Amino acid sequence: MRISVVTLFPEFFESPLRAALLHRAGEKGLVHFRFVNPRDFTHDRHRTVDDYPYGGGPGMILRPEPIVDAVESITRPGNPDGIPVVLLSPQGQRFEQEKAVAMAAWPEMVLLCGRYKGMDERVRELVVTEELSVGDYVLSGGEAAALMLIDAVVRLLPGALGDGDSAASDSFSQGWRGGLDCAYYTRPPEYRGLQVPEVLLSGHHARIAEWRQREAEVRTRTRRPDLESPESSQAGEDPAAGRSGRAAQPERRNNS
Repeated sequence: MRISVVTLFPEFFESPLRAALLHRAGEKGLVHFRFVNPRDFTHDRHRTVDDYPYGGGPGMILRPEPIVDAVESITRPGNPDGIPVVLLSPQGQRFEQEKAVAMAAWPEMVLLCGRYKGMDERVRELVVTEELSVGDYVLSGGEAAALMLIDAVVRLLPGALGDGDSAASDSFSQGWRGGLDCAYYTRPPEYRGLQVPEVLLSGHHARIAEWRQREAEVRTRTRRPDLESPESSQAGEDPAAGRSGRAAQPERRNNS
């Protein structure tokens, strides 16, 4: 996979791409990154990429010429190969796991990171093929959103994860009917008075699978009812009810 990022701040990505899974995926040749700075396509000594908005108002707007030229340095004018050009924007379609799975099959993509108040609308009309949003909030630029998207997509590439089946049982995956993942435990079996549920120590794989399915359904119902499927809405009692530890509590939602 080839991922090109058009950004005014390519240094934003340096440390994350040298760490953990993204670094390993690059080392394996699973993904190749390219960063293009629109300032390299300006023609004044100040390398100006923004200007005041027509009609007045607060903030500065990214000019179309350096942005379009930067994108077309990757796609070529007219984008004859049909390379997806994705603008990270709060006005875009919500980026969700299903979209990450689809994008993991793309051989190439361009991620376009905005800054300042916004971007000249002609950029959208000339080079953007779709817009994606990571949530209903505003960031100082598209770089953080692009990095989130990169991480979500690259981890799905074959060979990126140590266990190839791990992603199939993540939250939002088809393994949980699009809902949340279940609870997990490891050693020790008792910690500060909290016990690992007995079924997980039983070695009975069918019972463990049933427990995990019920646990996932209850978590989805209590924490993210908007994700609940018709099948799971008929689930039985809370599998956490018999625990010797604390009762399950809804967690704070996190947009990351």
